[in-house]
Amino acid sequence: MSAKFAADLNLVREFVFDEIEAGRGYLAKSIQDRFHVSRPTAHNYLRRFVDSGDISRTGRGQYDLVHEIHELLFLVDGLEEDRVWSEEIDPLLRELPRNVRDIWHYGCTEMINNVIDHANSKIVEILVDKTARSTRISVSDAGIGIFRKIASALKLDDDRHAVVELAKGKVTTDPENHTGEGIFFSSRVFDHYLIISGEVLFTHDKDSDQDWIFGGEDPQEEIRGTVVIMEIRNSSKKTLQDVFDQYATDTEDYRFDKTIVPIRLMTYGDDRLVSRSQAKRLLSRIDRFRHVILDFDGVDAIGQAFADEIFRVFANKNPKIEIVPIQANEQVSRMISRATRKSTDS
Repeated sequence: MSAKFAADLNLVREFVFDEIEAGRGYLAKSIQDRFHVSRPTAHNYLRRFVDSGDISRTGRGQYDLVHEIHELLFLVDGLEEDRVWSEEIDPLLRELPRNVRDIWHYGCTEMINNVIDHANSKIVEILVDKTARSTRISVSDAGIGIFRKIASALKLDDDRHAVVELAKGKVTTDPENHTGEGIFFSSRVFDHYLIISGEVLFTHDKDSDQDWIFGGEDPQEEIRGTVVIMEIRNSSKKTLQDVFDQYATDTEDYRFDKTIVPIRLMTYGDDRLVSRSQAKRLLSRIDRFRHVILDFDGVDAIGQAFADEIFRVFANKNPKIEIVPIQANEQVSRMISRATRKSTDS
Protein backbone atom coordinates (compact mmCIF):
# COMPACT_ATOMS: atom_id res chain seq x y z
CA MET A 1 0.00 0.00 0.00
CA SER A 2 1.49 3.37 -1.01
CA ALA A 3 2.06 6.14 1.54
CA LYS A 4 -0.35 8.35 -0.37
CA PHE A 5 -3.09 5.73 -0.33
CA ALA A 6 -2.46 5.09 3.39
CA ALA A 7 -2.90 8.79 4.09
CA ASP A 8 -6.08 8.85 1.97
CA LEU A 9 -7.38 5.80 3.82
CA ASN A 10 -7.00 7.54 7.19
CA LEU A 11 -8.76 10.63 5.86
CA VAL A 12 -11.63 8.54 4.54
CA ARG A 13 -11.86 6.61 7.81
CA GLU A 14 -12.18 9.85 9.84
CA PHE A 15 -14.73 11.19 7.36
CA VAL A 16 -16.82 8.01 7.61
CA PHE A 17 -16.72 8.16 11.41
CA ASP A 18 -17.90 11.79 11.30
CA GLU A 19 -20.76 10.90 8.96
CA ILE A 20 -21.87 8.00 11.15
CA GLU A 21 -21.78 10.10 14.33
CA ALA A 22 -23.85 12.76 12.56
CA GLY A 23 -26.46 10.11 11.73
CA ARG A 24 -26.03 10.35 7.96
CA GLY A 25 -26.60 7.41 5.63
CA TYR A 26 -25.66 6.48 2.07
CA LEU A 27 -22.00 6.67 2.96
CA ALA A 28 -20.73 5.37 -0.37
CA LYS A 29 -22.28 8.36 -2.13
CA SER A 30 -20.85 10.72 0.49
CA ILE A 31 -17.36 9.24 0.00
CA GLN A 32 -17.71 9.62 -3.78
CA ASP A 33 -18.67 13.29 -3.48
CA ARG A 34 -16.10 14.16 -0.82
CA PHE A 35 -13.05 12.41 -2.27
CA HIS A 36 -13.99 12.33 -5.98
CA VAL A 37 -13.63 8.58 -6.29
CA SER A 38 -15.64 6.00 -8.19
CA ARG A 39 -18.54 4.10 -6.66
CA PRO A 40 -16.60 0.79 -6.55
CA THR A 41 -13.71 2.54 -4.78
CA ALA A 42 -16.10 4.04 -2.21
CA HIS A 43 -17.59 0.61 -1.51
CA ASN A 44 -14.09 -0.87 -1.23
CA TYR A 45 -13.30 1.67 1.48
CA LEU A 46 -16.43 0.76 3.40
CA ARG A 47 -15.75 -2.97 3.01
CA ARG A 48 -12.24 -2.46 4.37
CA PHE A 49 -13.59 -0.66 7.46
CA VAL A 50 -16.16 -3.42 8.02
CA ASP A 51 -13.50 -6.12 7.67
CA SER A 52 -11.24 -4.33 10.19
CA GLY A 53 -14.08 -4.29 12.74
CA ASP A 54 -14.37 -0.50 12.86
CA ILE A 55 -17.92 -0.31 11.49
CA SER A 56 -20.82 -2.65 10.76
CA ARG A 57 -23.45 -2.55 8.03
CA THR A 58 -26.93 -2.12 9.50
CA GLY A 59 -28.98 -1.65 6.32
CA ARG A 60 -28.87 -0.46 2.75
CA GLY A 61 -26.34 2.39 2.77
CA GLN A 62 -26.47 2.43 6.60
CA TYR A 63 -23.52 1.78 8.91
CA ASP A 64 -22.72 2.12 12.59
CA LEU A 65 -19.57 2.18 14.67
CA VAL A 66 -18.77 -1.14 16.30
CA HIS A 67 -18.93 -0.88 20.09
CA GLU A 68 -16.74 -3.00 22.35
CA ILE A 69 -18.47 -2.94 25.74
CA HIS A 70 -17.20 -4.19 29.08
CA GLU A 71 -19.22 -4.07 32.32
CA LEU A 72 -17.35 -4.18 35.63
CA LEU A 73 -18.88 -4.34 39.11
CA PHE A 74 -16.97 -4.07 42.41
CA LEU A 75 -17.72 -4.01 46.11
CA VAL A 76 -16.36 -0.76 47.54
CA ASP A 77 -15.20 -2.30 50.82
CA GLY A 78 -11.44 -2.82 50.49
CA LEU A 79 -11.36 -1.55 46.91
CA GLU A 80 -8.20 0.20 45.65
CA GLU A 81 -8.59 2.47 42.63
CA ASP A 82 -5.06 1.90 41.32
CA ARG A 83 -5.61 -1.86 41.18
CA VAL A 84 -8.95 -1.42 39.41
CA TRP A 85 -7.10 0.65 36.82
CA SER A 86 -4.04 -1.55 36.35
CA GLU A 87 -5.81 -4.93 36.48
CA GLU A 88 -9.19 -4.22 34.88
CA ILE A 89 -9.37 -1.00 32.85
CA ASP A 90 -5.88 -0.37 31.47
CA PRO A 91 -5.69 -3.78 29.70
CA LEU A 92 -8.79 -2.75 27.71
CA LEU A 93 -7.11 0.45 26.50
CA ARG A 94 -3.60 -0.78 25.74
CA GLU A 95 -3.67 0.15 22.05
CA LEU A 96 -4.49 3.81 22.76
CA PRO A 97 -1.76 6.49 22.54
CA ARG A 98 0.20 7.14 25.74
CA ASN A 99 -1.24 10.64 26.23
CA VAL A 100 -4.82 9.34 26.01
CA ARG A 101 -4.11 6.45 28.37
CA ASP A 102 -2.60 8.93 30.85
CA ILE A 103 -5.82 10.94 30.71
CA TRP A 104 -7.88 7.81 31.31
CA HIS A 105 -5.59 6.78 34.17
CA TYR A 106 -6.13 10.14 35.85
CA GLY A 107 -9.89 10.37 35.25
CA CYS A 108 -10.73 6.79 36.20
CA THR A 109 -8.67 6.67 39.39
CA GLU A 110 -9.98 10.07 40.52
CA MET A 111 -13.63 9.12 39.96
CA ILE A 112 -13.28 5.66 41.53
CA ASN A 113 -11.49 7.16 44.54
CA ASN A 114 -14.36 9.64 44.95
CA VAL A 115 -16.76 6.71 45.23
CA ILE A 116 -14.52 4.91 47.73
CA ASP A 117 -13.95 7.94 49.98
CA HIS A 118 -17.11 10.03 49.61
CA ALA A 119 -20.14 8.27 48.14
CA ASN A 120 -21.21 6.02 51.03
CA SER A 121 -21.98 3.37 48.43
CA LYS A 122 -21.51 -0.39 48.76
CA ILE A 123 -20.85 -0.87 45.05
CA VAL A 124 -19.26 0.87 42.09
CA GLU A 125 -20.17 -0.03 38.52
CA ILE A 126 -17.88 0.80 35.60
CA LEU A 127 -18.93 0.63 31.95
CA VAL A 128 -16.26 0.82 29.23
CA ASP A 129 -17.66 1.56 25.75
CA LYS A 130 -14.96 1.70 23.07
CA THR A 131 -15.20 2.31 19.33
CA ALA A 132 -12.56 2.95 16.69
CA ARG A 133 -13.32 6.68 17.07
CA SER A 134 -13.55 7.25 20.83
CA THR A 135 -13.85 5.69 24.26
CA ARG A 136 -16.52 6.40 26.87
CA ILE A 137 -16.30 5.24 30.47
CA SER A 138 -18.98 5.69 33.11
CA VAL A 139 -18.48 5.30 36.85
CA SER A 140 -21.71 4.81 38.84
CA ASP A 141 -22.51 4.35 42.52
CA ALA A 142 -25.60 3.96 44.68
CA GLY A 143 -24.56 6.40 47.39
CA ILE A 144 -25.74 9.70 48.81
CA GLY A 145 -25.22 11.67 45.60
CA ILE A 146 -22.37 14.10 44.95
CA PHE A 147 -24.40 17.30 44.68
CA ARG A 148 -26.44 16.53 47.78
CA LYS A 149 -23.32 15.73 49.79
CA ILE A 150 -21.51 18.93 48.75
CA ALA A 151 -24.62 21.03 49.39
CA SER A 152 -24.94 19.51 52.86
CA ALA A 153 -21.27 19.96 53.72
CA LEU A 154 -21.16 23.58 52.53
CA LYS A 155 -24.65 24.38 53.89
CA LEU A 156 -26.03 25.31 50.48
CA ASP A 157 -29.76 25.84 50.00
CA ASP A 158 -29.99 24.01 46.66
CA ASP A 159 -28.19 20.99 45.23
CA ARG A 160 -27.65 23.01 42.05
CA HIS A 161 -25.46 25.43 43.98
CA ALA A 162 -22.99 22.57 44.41
CA VAL A 163 -22.37 22.62 40.65
CA VAL A 164 -21.11 26.20 40.88
CA GLU A 165 -18.63 25.11 43.54
CA LEU A 166 -17.45 22.21 41.36
CA ALA A 167 -17.01 24.60 38.44
CA LYS A 168 -14.73 26.81 40.55
CA GLY A 169 -12.56 23.87 41.63
CA LYS A 170 -10.91 23.03 44.97
CA VAL A 171 -14.18 21.84 46.48
CA THR A 172 -14.13 18.75 48.71
CA THR A 173 -16.04 17.44 51.70
CA ASP A 174 -12.78 16.03 53.10
CA PRO A 175 -10.14 18.81 52.87
CA GLU A 176 -7.62 16.97 55.05
CA ASN A 177 -7.32 14.11 52.58
CA HIS A 178 -8.38 15.62 49.24
CA THR A 179 -7.51 18.76 47.24
CA GLY A 180 -10.85 18.94 45.45
CA GLU A 181 -9.10 19.17 42.06
CA GLY A 182 -9.99 15.78 40.56
CA ILE A 183 -13.43 16.61 39.16
CA PHE A 184 -12.35 20.08 38.05
CA PHE A 185 -9.42 18.84 35.97
CA SER A 186 -11.25 15.75 34.74
CA SER A 187 -14.08 17.90 33.41
CA ARG A 188 -11.54 19.99 31.49
CA VAL A 189 -9.33 17.24 30.05
CA PHE A 190 -12.04 15.02 28.50
CA ASP A 191 -13.94 15.90 25.32
CA HIS A 192 -17.24 15.30 27.10
CA TYR A 193 -17.78 15.11 30.84
CA LEU A 194 -21.09 14.59 32.58
CA ILE A 195 -22.29 14.12 36.16
CA ILE A 196 -25.87 13.10 36.94
CA SER A 197 -27.10 12.89 40.52
CA GLY A 198 -30.47 13.43 42.10
CA GLU A 199 -32.36 15.79 39.81
CA VAL A 200 -29.26 17.70 38.73
CA LEU A 201 -27.07 17.28 35.67
CA PHE A 202 -23.68 18.99 35.19
CA THR A 203 -21.85 18.81 31.88
CA HIS A 204 -18.71 20.23 30.30
CA ASP A 205 -18.12 19.92 26.57
CA LYS A 206 -14.87 20.76 24.77
CA ASP A 207 -16.73 22.00 21.68
CA SER A 208 -18.35 24.87 23.60
CA ASP A 209 -15.79 25.05 26.45
CA GLN A 210 -18.70 25.88 28.72
CA ASP A 211 -20.23 24.34 31.83
CA TRP A 212 -23.94 23.62 31.84
CA ILE A 213 -26.33 22.76 34.63
CA PHE A 214 -29.81 21.33 34.32
CA GLY A 215 -32.23 20.65 37.13
CA GLY A 216 -35.39 18.60 36.85
CA GLU A 217 -38.60 19.18 38.73
CA ASP A 218 -40.03 15.67 38.41
CA PRO A 219 -39.03 13.43 41.36
CA GLN A 220 -39.58 10.42 39.07
CA GLU A 221 -36.47 11.56 37.13
CA GLU A 222 -34.28 11.56 40.21
CA ILE A 223 -31.09 9.51 39.88
CA ARG A 224 -30.05 7.70 43.03
CA GLY A 225 -26.34 7.94 43.71
CA THR A 226 -24.02 9.47 41.11
CA VAL A 227 -23.21 8.69 37.50
CA VAL A 228 -20.05 10.18 35.95
CA ILE A 229 -19.56 9.81 32.20
CA MET A 230 -16.24 10.65 30.52
CA GLU A 231 -15.42 10.51 26.80
CA ILE A 232 -12.42 11.38 24.64
CA ARG A 233 -11.33 10.60 21.09
CA ASN A 234 -8.79 7.82 20.83
CA SER A 235 -6.63 10.02 18.58
CA SER A 236 -6.73 13.10 20.83
CA LYS A 237 -3.47 15.08 21.03
CA LYS A 238 -4.42 16.59 24.37
CA THR A 239 -2.26 15.92 27.43
CA LEU A 240 -2.85 16.26 31.15
CA GLN A 241 -0.02 18.76 31.30
CA ASP A 242 -1.84 21.01 28.81
CA VAL A 243 -4.78 21.30 31.20
CA PHE A 244 -2.65 21.69 34.33
CA ASP A 245 -0.68 24.48 32.64
CA GLN A 246 -3.87 26.30 31.71
CA TYR A 247 -4.85 26.77 35.35
CA ALA A 248 -1.42 27.17 36.93
CA THR A 249 0.14 30.62 37.08
CA ASP A 250 3.28 29.37 38.83
CA THR A 251 4.98 27.10 36.30
CA GLU A 252 7.61 25.94 38.78
CA ASP A 253 5.35 24.20 41.28
CA TYR A 254 2.15 24.17 39.17
CA ARG A 255 0.07 25.76 41.88
CA PHE A 256 -3.61 25.61 40.96
CA ASP A 257 -4.49 29.23 41.65
CA LYS A 258 -6.51 30.26 38.61
CA THR A 259 -10.17 29.50 37.98
CA ILE A 260 -12.81 30.37 35.40
CA VAL A 261 -16.35 30.62 36.78
CA PRO A 262 -19.27 30.49 34.31
CA ILE A 263 -21.66 33.01 35.88
CA ARG A 264 -24.52 31.50 33.89
CA LEU A 265 -24.50 28.58 36.35
CA MET A 266 -25.81 30.95 39.01
CA THR A 267 -29.13 31.37 37.20
CA TYR A 268 -31.97 28.87 37.15
CA GLY A 269 -35.11 29.47 35.11
CA ASP A 270 -36.08 33.13 35.35
CA ASP A 271 -33.58 33.99 38.10
CA ARG A 272 -31.82 37.34 37.83
CA LEU A 273 -28.47 38.14 39.42
CA VAL A 274 -29.40 41.22 41.42
CA SER A 275 -28.65 40.71 45.11
CA ARG A 276 -25.60 40.87 47.35
CA SER A 277 -26.44 37.43 48.75
CA GLN A 278 -26.15 35.94 45.26
CA ALA A 279 -22.78 37.67 44.80
CA LYS A 280 -21.56 36.38 48.16
CA ARG A 281 -22.56 32.86 47.18
CA LEU A 282 -20.60 33.26 43.96
CA LEU A 283 -17.57 34.55 45.87
CA SER A 284 -17.59 31.70 48.37
CA ARG A 285 -14.12 30.08 48.47
CA ILE A 286 -12.82 32.44 45.78
CA ASP A 287 -10.12 33.51 48.22
CA ARG A 288 -8.41 30.17 47.49
CA PHE A 289 -7.36 31.53 44.10
CA ARG A 290 -5.17 34.42 43.04
CA HIS A 291 -6.64 34.85 39.56
CA VAL A 292 -10.40 34.61 39.04
CA ILE A 293 -11.99 34.92 35.60
CA LEU A 294 -15.74 35.53 35.69
CA ASP A 295 -17.31 34.44 32.41
CA PHE A 296 -20.56 36.34 31.77
CA ASP A 297 -21.38 34.55 28.52
CA GLY A 298 -25.13 33.93 28.38
CA VAL A 299 -25.89 36.42 31.18
CA ASP A 300 -28.24 39.14 29.92
CA ALA A 301 -28.11 41.46 32.91
CA ILE A 302 -26.90 41.88 36.48
CA GLY A 303 -28.07 44.18 39.24
CA GLN A 304 -26.20 47.08 40.82
CA ALA A 305 -25.91 45.38 44.21
CA PHE A 306 -24.61 42.15 42.66
CA ALA A 307 -21.91 44.00 40.72
CA ASP A 308 -21.02 46.27 43.64
CA GLU A 309 -20.49 43.35 46.04
CA ILE A 310 -18.05 41.67 43.64
CA PHE A 311 -16.16 44.50 41.97
CA ARG A 312 -16.05 47.05 44.81
CA VAL A 313 -16.68 45.48 48.23
CA PHE A 314 -14.86 42.17 47.66
CA ALA A 315 -12.17 43.74 45.46
CA ASN A 316 -11.33 46.33 48.14
CA LYS A 317 -11.14 43.67 50.85
CA ASN A 318 -9.03 41.31 48.73
CA PRO A 319 -6.55 43.41 46.73
CA LYS A 320 -4.27 40.41 46.07
CA ILE A 321 -6.98 38.55 44.18
CA GLU A 322 -7.29 39.55 40.54
CA ILE A 323 -10.87 39.40 39.24
CA VAL A 324 -11.29 39.65 35.48
CA PRO A 325 -14.73 39.71 33.79
CA ILE A 326 -14.98 38.33 30.24
CA GLN A 327 -17.71 38.02 27.59
CA ALA A 328 -19.90 40.62 29.27
CA ASN A 329 -22.56 42.33 27.16
CA GLU A 330 -23.14 46.09 27.19
CA GLN A 331 -25.54 46.12 30.16
CA VAL A 332 -23.33 43.89 32.30
CA SER A 333 -20.22 45.88 31.35
CA ARG A 334 -21.91 49.13 32.42
CA MET A 335 -22.75 47.70 35.84
CA ILE A 336 -19.20 46.39 36.27
CA SER A 337 -17.70 49.72 35.22
CA ARG A 338 -19.94 51.59 37.65
CA ALA A 339 -18.81 49.36 40.52
CA THR A 340 -15.11 49.56 39.63
CA ARG A 341 -15.30 53.36 39.37
CA LYS A 342 -16.74 53.51 42.88
CA SER A 343 -13.97 51.19 44.04
CA THR A 344 -11.36 53.54 42.61
CA ASP A 345 -13.03 56.61 44.13
CA SER A 346 -13.39 55.06 47.59
